[in-house]
Amino acid sequence: MRSMAASRKYPDEFRERTTRMAVDARQDPATKSGTFRRVGEQLGINPETLRNWVVQAEIDEGHRPGTTTSDAERLAELEKEVRELRRANAILRSASAFFAAELDRPQR
Repeated sequence: MRSMAASRKYPDEFRERTTRMAVDARQDPATKSGTFRRVGEQLGINPETLRNWVVQAEIDEGHRPGTTTSDAERLAELEKEVRELRRANAILRSASAFFAAELDRPQR
């Protein structure tokens, strides 16, 4: 189910710890400004990447509207299943048309 995770550059545990660090730093009004840049530089992560992780964590926790990670994974699975079923249906339609044509031919 975690096929998307295989292509990730950073391990999940690192992402979670880094996200928590950024969220904690944003809680303090004195350190809120420039949090993503500062934490990103300390850990060697692009600040925009870190911002995206924090936004997704807020969505997953229900603090912000949007599509949760689990919903996105389930949606991707369902879309793949729909593509496979459409392909199977096309094959079955072609086979049924072929056999119907065979049955309509006059026998010798």
